[in-house]
Amino acid sequence: MARLVTGDAVVLELPPAGLATRLVAVVIDVVVYAGSLILALTVLAPLFLLDAATAGAVGILTVVTCLVVVPTVVEAATRGRSLGKFALGLRVVRDDGGAIRTRQAFVRQLTGFGEIYATSGIITVFAVLWNSRAKRLGDMLAGTYVVSERTPLLGSAMPVMPPWLEGWARSADLGRIPGPLALAARTYLSRVAMMTPAARAEVGTRIAAELAAFVAPPPPAGTPPEAFASAVLAERRRRDLERLAAERAQLDRLSDLTARRRERV
Repeated sequence: MARLVTGDAVVLELPPAGLATRLVAVVIDVVVYAGSLILALTVLAPLFLLDAATAGAVGILTVVTCLVVVPTVVEAATRGRSLGKFALGLRVVRDDGGAIRTRQAFVRQLTGFGEIYATSGIITVFAVLWNSRAKRLGDMLAGTYVVSERTPLLGSAMPVMPPWLEGWARSADLGRIPGPLALAARTYLSRVAMMTPAARAEVGTRIAAELAAFVAPPPPAGTPPEAFASAVLAERRRRDLERLAAERAQLDRLSDLTARRRERV
């Protein structure tokens, strides 16, 4: 399982894209870029009738442009999504989960010229199977890997209040928890069952420490990080719903009062 660092520096687990999906995406990209190369060579055919030096320079420049430069620009501009990856719901990200930069896209494409086109993808297959993050050689050199954007997320599940923390949570003073921190905590809770014990402890401790800055008093001693986070988010949601219900009731009362005044008039 690969680790992903969110924008607020919280480490989360995210599985890399599967080999079959990646191969299909690579085939789509190869067809597109190889097709563009053939088209470019056809258009530039008259130049190959000139002297050998000119023909060689034009050929090399055309190959590099179509198979390295263009894919680099596309991948960098789309933050890791070529046409094949877009079709299969994949994206290239840095090892820390951030969007790739032009330098990393260039390293991937330059290496890919050798490992994909020169060896018909054989090296890529072996590299992906050997690496725990399903990285090809270009990913290893660039510090990137490919993830699936269509991986089902469980973040929509509502946090549940641990019964033994309900009394503490209702009396606790909850500050204004930043949205990104709340989202990171929810994502952590939705994926905690898929984490390794070490990652679960590391991420839970970090999130609990960040949440503790907005909560007083602290939870009972010995409270697990995931229970603490779940209690805080559940109580935060309960209070938000209560506040919204009170505001709605107040608006309803004002609406009724306005309607009665109009009737009297």
